[in-house]
Amino acid sequence: MTIIKKIFDFYLDASIHVALAIFSLVHVTALTLNINVPLELYFFIFFGSISCYNFVKFGVEAEKYVLVANTYHKNIQFFSFGCLLVAGYQLFFLSERVFIGLFILAAITGLYALPVLPKNKNFRSFSGLKILIVAAVWAGATVILPAISVLEDISWNVKVEALQRFLFVLILLVPFEIRDLKYDSATLKTLPQRVGVKGAKIIGYSWTILFYAATFLKTDLDTAHIIVKTILFLVLMLMIFKTKLDQQKYFSSFWVEAIPLFWWLLFVIDKKYFILL
Repeated sequence: MTIIKKIFDFYLDASIHVALAIFSLVHVTALTLNINVPLELYFFIFFGSISCYNFVKFGVEAEKYVLVANTYHKNIQFFSFGCLLVAGYQLFFLSERVFIGLFILAAITGLYALPVLPKNKNFRSFSGLKILIVAAVWAGATVILPAISVLEDISWNVKVEALQRFLFVLILLVPFEIRDLKYDSATLKTLPQRVGVKGAKIIGYSWTILFYAATFLKTDLDTAHIIVKTILFLVLMLMIFKTKLDQQKYFSSFWVEAIPLFWWLLFVIDKKYFILL
């Protein structure tokens, strides 16, 4: 059992779980827009997400972003470098448009993580900006990049999907913001620091309603899509309802981050069910 727990903790700490969540959202985009996303882009986003997330989590705390003293973190760092190499190889097969999009997202991520501002500060330290940057990068990586890899123009439905994905990530971040309230510096002025736990949950409910309502802005809405979004809406509302300051260890890091995987699975099952009908 100890070995299984160590493997599971590494799976979470090495950002494999969150990378799978991002990977699944790319496929959700492909299914939603009925496009064939290049396999190389799937691989790049998955392996790139692992190295990027681990850099943000551990790299920013390491001297010159290379030296890591902790053995456990060294293992994660080694794993991350391997993933970075795999992601880098996929770049040779991506289109110029996707490459430009990746450069923009990478620049935003760098500004978020690196101390490029005076007094060793980064854009992450700006009050309220943290969750907006994370949500924007996720929306860009899981909607815009897959779309421009196939489509010539960004259609209305793509824009609506990007807006929904932005809101979806904001909603998922609420439990993390509440969980970290005890540890975050007061200077960050996070959502629960500004409005309290109850206020943050109310805002989360509001975002969830907007997320669901945006579904009906699409021009090619079908029954399967409505059913999936309705179930997802209920799951997100339940997630916020269950969120509290003192959370179980894996509530946010596993269960909340598993919701994108649940969305993907729900979409796949629902699509097949309606095809059979």
